Amino acid sequence: MPMAATAMDHDGGGGGGGDVVTPGELLGNSLTLVAGQGSYADGRAVRASVTGRRRIVPPPPGSSDQRSTVEVVGHKAHSAVPQPGSVVIARIFVTKVMAKMASADIVCVDSKAVKEKFTGLIRQQDVRATEIDKVDMYQSYRPGDIVRAMLSLGDARAYYLSTAKNELGVVSAQSIAGGTLVPISWTEMQCDLTGQIEQRKVAKEERCL
Repeated sequence: MPMAATAMDHDGGGGGGGDVVTPGELLGNSLTLVAGQGSYADGRAVRASVTGRRRIVPPPPGSSDQRSTVEVVGHKAHSAVPQPGSVVIARIFVTKVMAKMASADIVCVDSKAVKEKFTGLIRQQDVRATEIDKVDMYQSYRPGDIVRAMLSLGDARAYYLSTAKNELGVVSAQSIAGGTLVPISWTEMQCDLTGQIEQRKVAKEERCL
């Protein structure tokens, strides 16, 4: 698996010289890596939960688990500002999924962290490209979801975001039971604890094999 090998190649001694990664980015395979600070397990994948530098920490001597731990060490934010056409990473507000739109905090713009607070709005007509009139916001996004979206237009008060492409949509989510949701199709994710299936507008992701 090339990505895991790349992660292992960076800073095997636990220093801070690895690649800069952003939330949702693939770090490696959970069969060979343990998710540490700034990362999380997503099925068999390990992904970044914050923007920072990837760091690999070897297992302690004599440990029964011989997997190394992958961490993401905080990276100083750039003064990134959303622009039309920018690809952003956003977190859906806890109480802001409504019938016609969902609100989100933009945390990254074109792989750069933001210093200021920017609000993004995903309208019902911008969720997907087909059968727009049948879109159910509550079956597309839920509070706390991490979403990859493209900025279409807006101003400093609010930016309109679109997920109407295959590679856009939910990249990380937690189930109702508190487990990690693993994508099983473009419209469904499955809880790794209970096996329960939940509806989402899922981003097409590269998967660990």
